[in-house]
Amino acid sequence: MTIAAHTLGCKLNFAETSDIVRTFTLNGWTQVDFDSAADLYVVNTCTVTAVAEKKCRNAIRQAVAANPNAIVAVIGCFAQNSADQIAKIEGVDIILGNADKHNLYPVVERYIQTGGDKDACNTAASFSSFHLAYSHADRTRTFFKIQDGCDYFCSYCAIPFARGRSRSATIDQTVAMARQIADSGAKEVILTGVNTGTFGHQHGETLYGLIQQLDKIEGIERYRISSIEPNLLTDEIVNFVANSKKFLPHFHIPLQAGSDNVLALMHRRYDTAFYASLLERIKSVMPDACIAADIMAGFNGETDEEFGKVLSFVDSLPISYLHVFTFSERPLTAALRMDGRIPIHHRREHSRQLQELSDRKKQAFYVSQQGLTRPVLWESNNKDGMMYGFTDNYIRVRRPYEACLVNTVTPFTLSSLLDNEEVFVDY
Repeated sequence: MTIAAHTLGCKLNFAETSDIVRTFTLNGWTQVDFDSAADLYVVNTCTVTAVAEKKCRNAIRQAVAANPNAIVAVIGCFAQNSADQIAKIEGVDIILGNADKHNLYPVVERYIQTGGDKDACNTAASFSSFHLAYSHADRTRTFFKIQDGCDYFCSYCAIPFARGRSRSATIDQTVAMARQIADSGAKEVILTGVNTGTFGHQHGETLYGLIQQLDKIEGIERYRISSIEPNLLTDEIVNFVANSKKFLPHFHIPLQAGSDNVLALMHRRYDTAFYASLLERIKSVMPDACIAADIMAGFNGETDEEFGKVLSFVDSLPISYLHVFTFSERPLTAALRMDGRIPIHHRREHSRQLQELSDRKKQAFYVSQQGLTRPVLWESNNKDGMMYGFTDNYIRVRRPYEACLVNTVTPFTLSSLLDNEEVFVDY
């Protein structure tokens, strides 16, 4: 039997998909590419924006068209919040929300044995348990799920409804799985979660306590914290990363809005002054750190005047690049009950201008690093005789392929920048 999987959305989803597929392969199934003929197609979905949901529907229809006789299973956040919509797509056989998706293997086995289990839809929101997971496909790096759920309920966000309250394993349990990752040979681990900074709260533990223990594991050479809320990125974490040989100078710190008025409407837990001071603290101890930020364009109340403040504020920050999202109304969220809606064409225009600003920021960051020598972890892919990797501070580089360099960390001088590809080269 063959399984093909397609993942949409965040790094957390990629870790979970990999873990789910591994359950099948350990039971004798063979994984194939998503565009190949398969007996089972799994689509792990995202609901963060309307565009994400559209991509989910397209992926589902692609699976149905690829093999009309295959089992099609739709899991994850879009499945959790919008199972009724998915059920209307012809060819979908199984729908599992986030609370039950890790039980996909027995659900599929039962579906096969019964010739079509009529109860193969479960989106009951019982989010009491936590399931550690990590991605297996790339032996160079892995996404490690250390936390799930969120207690924040920002006014634009449907994810707490799709994934439940914040929860995690204990430090001891998490470290034990990290040792398994080390045994797999992966040199770089990206710590992922919905609200990573709340790790351990229900156990009386902290993310700071976890990273102190992870730093001691032999075999893992590099860690990145994929995303962390500004108010949870404490001075002790920043200082620890600055002095660690394993935790890298690379932060992903959601901003979401560059206006205090809009931040208040979003129910965010900081203001622009706090955010700016946080970045200043990071740069004071890690001048070459890469800092990425999520930002949303066109949220309620973001008038052209407010947006002018956003552009000015973001431009003043030592941000390396932005992840720009155009606001779209999400079911169940408080934003649906707010006034001050921004026309779609204004949202898109704001998004375009933010993306242009991001491009300029990234170019300036790359240029600031030109001439420096930084450590690079080399990836396994051979693309037209070239191999690629990322520096510790997340700058993309390439060089002629050498198999002996795969999954090793070597120094690389950032001398020649190809602007059109945003990559430093060594010929």
